[in-house]
Amino acid sequence: MKATNKILAALVVLAQLSCYSQKNTDKKGSLSKSKSKIQVYTTAENTNLKLSLSNDFISNTTTPQTKPTVSISLNTEKTDQTFLGIGGAVTDASSEVFAKLSPKKQKEFLTAYYDKNKGIGYSLARTNIHSCDFSSGSYTYIQEGDKDLKTFNIDHDRKYRIPLLKKAIETAGGKLTLFVSPWSPPAFMKDNNDILHGGVLLPEFAQSWADYYTKFIKAYEKEGIPIWGLTIQNEPMAKQRWESCIYTPEAERDFLKKFLGPTLEREGLGAKKVIIWDHNRGDMLTKRANLVFSDPEVSKYAWGIGFHWYETWNGGTPKFESVGEVHAAFPNKNLIFTEGCIEKFDPKNFQFWGNAERYGLNMINDFNNGTVGWTDWNVLLDQNGGPNHVGNFCFAPIHADTAKDELIYTPMYYYIGHFSKFIRPNAKRIIQNISDKNLISTSFKNTDGKIVTIVMNQSDAEVVYTIANRNLQHTITIPKHAMQTIVF
Repeated sequence: MKATNKILAALVVLAQLSCYSQKNTDKKGSLSKSKSKIQVYTTAENTNLKLSLSNDFISNTTTPQTKPTVSISLNTEKTDQTFLGIGGAVTDASSEVFAKLSPKKQKEFLTAYYDKNKGIGYSLARTNIHSCDFSSGSYTYIQEGDKDLKTFNIDHDRKYRIPLLKKAIETAGGKLTLFVSPWSPPAFMKDNNDILHGGVLLPEFAQSWADYYTKFIKAYEKEGIPIWGLTIQNEPMAKQRWESCIYTPEAERDFLKKFLGPTLEREGLGAKKVIIWDHNRGDMLTKRANLVFSDPEVSKYAWGIGFHWYETWNGGTPKFESVGEVHAAFPNKNLIFTEGCIEKFDPKNFQFWGNAERYGLNMINDFNNGTVGWTDWNVLLDQNGGPNHVGNFCFAPIHADTAKDELIYTPMYYYIGHFSKFIRPNAKRIIQNISDKNLISTSFKNTDGKIVTIVMNQSDAEVVYTIANRNLQHTITIPKHAMQTIVF
């Protein structure tokens, strides 16, 4: 069966994936009709497989296969962190692009992300407190100089962002775990008198800025958009040409301890989850965790620590070990991936498979090191990787060609879906062993008892592997440059 990527994308969005029955282009034969106790879903490069049910890769339902070279052993009696969810950021940019789509395409987009049966079941979301780089321009919710916040209002967000968030929540079944992040205080609250280009929060405005968070949360909740939590500052060690603000470890600790934490409690918002850091993995992740979590007077306000993946900008490798170090040192605190995207937008790379594999590599390793939730950056961008008011264009899992009223599904969308569709909130990660680095894998047990194992093959050859759970063992083939989800 031959089909374009566009048609396949529509199938993923508009049909139950569990009923998917196409043949794959590796000519493994038609799908098995046997009532197997396990289900295998596959996405593979240079094939028509996109989150496709593909039980023909199980050895007992197809032609004989070569001897397995990798084994995955699950210890379902030993579990680790509790899964929070997977999702992406509903930014101004995403909301503005969404508004340009036809009603039909808007519905397709919402289903693709937030419907757990017909789409990939996002359950987590992030949004910005006033403007960020992925806004069409800089703005705040008050008049400049209004220390007492008397002019505070969120009218700006009622045009695009609030309508999209409401529709996303509705499509997700009425519940979406949403956290919020500021990129900068208003200009007058900073020492550089600029909402852009770093700067620091002036001490005399610390209380006003803490009050700003609570006003935002209450305003959104009045609109019917529940706020689960918040980060203190997006990328607090980065002086950017867009909205940014610098916090030293001590400054962030003291702001939470003396202002933000007490203010949330005083305003009846003490149950909101406060996330510190919200920047890259590496030494600073562990330093921030040690400074805040080791101080009981401030640790009581902090639910956990958030991180991004941009530590590789200087040519280094991902610092997954720092995530594991924090998890081991503070097992009662939570780690959450708060932002990641493929930088340097180039439309020639919409279907570049390496982008998807970057997601798979990061997600598997982050979860294996104790991460409870994983949040992609923009859920939707246009055909130019924006809008963005400073030209900082990037990729999203789904893009919209607004001139043609078309959605462009990238391989990243399907790779994320291998996790978000099948691992559901409150699942427990299962401890597993894998015998060879040719594959990487992670496993979870859902609350309904179903076990979900994710396997990724980045190599140029198919790999035959076994997956064992107690007395049950299955032999499965994974194509080259592919992702599989095994559910049993």
